[in-house]
Amino acid sequence: MNTFDITIAVPTEDRRRAYTFARALGFETPGELAEDGVPEPLQVVVNERARVMYIPTGGFGWVTADRATAAQGTVECLLSVTVDSTVAVDELVRTAVEAGASVATQPGQQQWGYTGTIADPDGHLWEIVHPAD
Repeated sequence: MNTFDITIAVPTEDRRRAYTFARALGFETPGELAEDGVPEPLQVVVNERARVMYIPTGGFGWVTADRATAAQGTVECLLSVTVDSTVAVDELVRTAVEAGASVATQPGQQQWGYTGTIADPDGHLWEIVHPAD
């Protein structure tokens, strides 16, 4: 069986804002700092095999073969982060809001677990979830 690393690329209007958001949530952002003080490329390490890469909106066409990107507020994917408790969901949602995110759905119990969804400063949705037992 093959194993793969995955990088999910999303556009950002403001690298510094995306960087501040990722760091506030406790994600590692490796790489050499560019002139703006943000690693280039801006990669958020989710775990040893998965990363989210924020690419400036103006250069996003370079990786999408010049295909149009969705307008801010249009959802094309949901990034889910699993945490180890309901308290961790609440804390991470609160921390995200303090870092510039907005709450898309308040934390609460769902059939699949305790979850809350935030929109990062560029409008990308991040679900924070503690799975049901």
